Amino acid sequence: MTTTVLVAGATGDLGGRIVRELLARDTSVRVLTRPGSTTAAERFGRDDRVEVVVAEYTDGTALRAALTGVEVVVSAVSGTRSVIVDAQRALLAAAVDAGVERFVPSDYSADYRRTTPGTNRNFELRREFAADLDAARIRGTSVLNGAFTDMLTGQAPMILFDRQRVLFWSSADQVLDFTTKDDTARVTAEVALDPSAPRVVEVAGDRVTAREIAGTMSRLTGTVFRLQWAGTAGTLSAMARVGRRVSRDTGEPFPAWQGMQYFVTMFSGEGELRHVDNAPFGDEWTSVRDVLAEHVGSAPE
Repeated sequence: MTTTVLVAGATGDLGGRIVRELLARDTSVRVLTRPGSTTAAERFGRDDRVEVVVAEYTDGTALRAALTGVEVVVSAVSGTRSVIVDAQRALLAAAVDAGVERFVPSDYSADYRRTTPGTNRNFELRREFAADLDAARIRGTSVLNGAFTDMLTGQAPMILFDRQRVLFWSSADQVLDFTTKDDTARVTAEVALDPSAPRVVEVAGDRVTAREIAGTMSRLTGTVFRLQWAGTAGTLSAMARVGRRVSRDTGEPFPAWQGMQYFVTMFSGEGELRHVDNAPFGDEWTSVRDVLAEHVGSAPE
């Protein structure tokens, strides 16, 4: 029988990729959108495999109606407390009331469960919602994938392409987990369609160190990329706290200080995935080298 999956956050970057992967698996997909928004209709309205349903997260009745007949909810929403905690709580409550069997929360991150309180705001919000999910009468599966490999080409300023430098904090040999958005979406779709999926799935398209990234960039470009120590993870954490304290835009999901907190999580080792198991999801994974080679225009080996 065809599984019906509702995707929240489907018009976002990752959410759209998840919808694509679900459709490739002959899944019945519903896309949740808020009243007054035309983005979902414009993007999916011409695809008869996708049903666009409308509900405000504060309207429990409308949410339950949108979830009627759904077996799995996949959340790919992005934001701060009002979204990751409040909106997902409302979606979770409606899913339980509607008899939905499974819920995949919007985690898609490093291992937020082991991070020190106060060192990563976005991870703390995920941990808070995870407690609600664990207490609900529904089966949950979180997808942990480390950092998105795609961010290495600009959004995460670790590689200074113009200066031929690779930044690191504390240790250049700390293992870093990376998975592309496409690979994460593929795993999420397969998890959504697997009724036996465990509470947590950990995958990593690649596991590399800053030292190895510098070596990869040197080989790809023919120019030596040098490692540059940027301080300790503890120092960076202190800088992030100061940045957060003086920041005026507390509702921004990824301000500069939050980016610092992500690097703290990675280079302190707290967020490192300890139980990576790629085997259930095939042998084809996009490596860090693949992403960097495409970015710099280098031919594959």
